[in-house]
Amino acid sequence: MKVQIKNWHAVAQWRWDSVSDDTNKGDDDEGDVCGICRVPYEGCCPACKVPGDDCPLIWGECSHVFHMHCLLKWIGTAASKQQCPMDRRSWVTAERKIAPAQEPAASADHSRD
Repeated sequence: MKVQIKNWHAVAQWRWDSVSDDTNKGDDDEGDVCGICRVPYEGCCPACKVPGDDCPLIWGECSHVFHMHCLLKWIGTAASKQQCPMDRRSWVTAERKIAPAQEPAASADHSRD
């Protein structure tokens, strides 16, 4: 029996890796939105039209995450006093370290004597 595919409708979903080790992983969906614009991280900020790399996320040392454009707009206001909008600590951008890709384990050389 031969099968011929006439149509293919692929469906995909992506997410920002916004959960860090020191945040609560058991939170509800409330933690999956920008604290400034209240739009989900997978969406884009009000200034952008398309989500993704053109509308990245930014992490603070206080572990709060925002759309980069939302935070830059917030920090640019006099009322912000250069503080995190969630906990009012001085805003310091965290260095986001990406775990290196794991290489496949090398095969062991089992030679016989």
